[in-house]
Amino acid sequence: MSIGIFKQFAHGWLTVILVICISILIPAQTQKVKLQERKAKLEQEIHSTNKLLNQTQKNKAANLNQLFLINKKINHREDLIQAIGEEVNGLDGQIGNLSDTIYRLTSTLSNLKAEYAKLINSTFKNRNAYSRLMFIFSSKNFNQAYKRLKYLQQYTAYRKAQAQAIKNTQQLLGRKKGELEQQKTSKLTLKQKQELEKNELAQEKSQKDKAIQNLTKQEKNLLRKLKEKEASVSKLQNTIEALIADEIRKANEEKARKAAIASTKKSAEPSKKGIPEKSTGLTENKGSTKAPLPAKGNSMSSNAEEVALSNDFSGNKGRLPWPVEKGVIAATFGEHPHTEFKNIIVKNNGIDIATATGAKARSVFDGVVTSVMSIASMHYVVIIRHGDYLTVYSNLREVSVKKGDKIKARQSIGSVFTDPEDNKTLLHFEIWHGTSLQNPGSWIGR
Repeated sequence: MSIGIFKQFAHGWLTVILVICISILIPAQTQKVKLQERKAKLEQEIHSTNKLLNQTQKNKAANLNQLFLINKKINHREDLIQAIGEEVNGLDGQIGNLSDTIYRLTSTLSNLKAEYAKLINSTFKNRNAYSRLMFIFSSKNFNQAYKRLKYLQQYTAYRKAQAQAIKNTQQLLGRKKGELEQQKTSKLTLKQKQELEKNELAQEKSQKDKAIQNLTKQEKNLLRKLKEKEASVSKLQNTIEALIADEIRKANEEKARKAAIASTKKSAEPSKKGIPEKSTGLTENKGSTKAPLPAKGNSMSSNAEEVALSNDFSGNKGRLPWPVEKGVIAATFGEHPHTEFKNIIVKNNGIDIATATGAKARSVFDGVVTSVMSIASMHYVVIIRHGDYLTVYSNLREVSVKKGDKIKARQSIGSVFTDPEDNKTLLHFEIWHGTSLQNPGSWIGR
């Protein structure tokens, strides 16, 4: 093999291997970072749920809130186990790629060493200066002598380059072997963590079974509370719908009033400046002015400021702050089977957020307090209007705002009620767009 061809071979192999390593490493690292972020978030949610669950367990009696939180924690734990499994699978792929890279590097290194051995052997045979001089002076002409001299110089430089290539390949091979061992260690650690999480999951499912057994014993009492809550929810819904209808009526009346004023001004203006209107010969009744028809529509906004507020609220969908600083969603929006009584369908007009004892409820957006009321089983209720939108905050122990107050986003409006029987602290939160119920879960930020 000639010197030029061998140099291209050696450098080509190293370049290909390095490119393969980089192309594999970058996507794998990106996926690994995403999985680690997902794991960290799940672990934080499990920690928060555990904290709330510990508070509810101060009371020995089982309650629905405990079951909500246990189910929440089980779901997070299962997602965490899945995320760990995905990371383990990613490591398996990286370990396989590293093993292939090490095999290629080992093969390249063997070829480099074999060729270098031939170079050394050839150099040994022609090691004295006399042989090299004779090789040059035996040339037929000056041009051939010059080419032989350049060949010897290139030969010496190439031998040094080969030695450096062997050294570089050995260093790269050593690093890759170190990375392989590190990945194997990481995989072992993740597998151990996955087993621990599976054990935790088994314990949580056992805890759930015990909670269900205790709840079954309290079935009559729970059904009574459930009916009371349904009655309170129905009363709240009727109150909100009546409030919305009243706001729409007021908005339409205001629009009609503005339209009447505009119409009066327009009719008062002369048809032609300075020229009296031509008499028709008919007697006009100056005192009878036909009133414009009342404005119609389903919007609660009657001015540009309220319309702008509605648009701002709508534009923040998915980014609204939570109505409490910290908490987890214990009950989701819509119709779904009751956690304990599977034959009962529960309709939730909003979401229930479990939070810490003494937590403050806060407005999710700028607005005006439309109503503050007290409803059985829901305690204090605050309704805030944001143009065509309403946000509803129920189950408050006390409130710090009154009707007509202008509210800023994240401003405290009162403290959440803690049930002394089961030590649960739940905020019920709803969003209405006119007469249409919204899923608050898709409006607040994650």
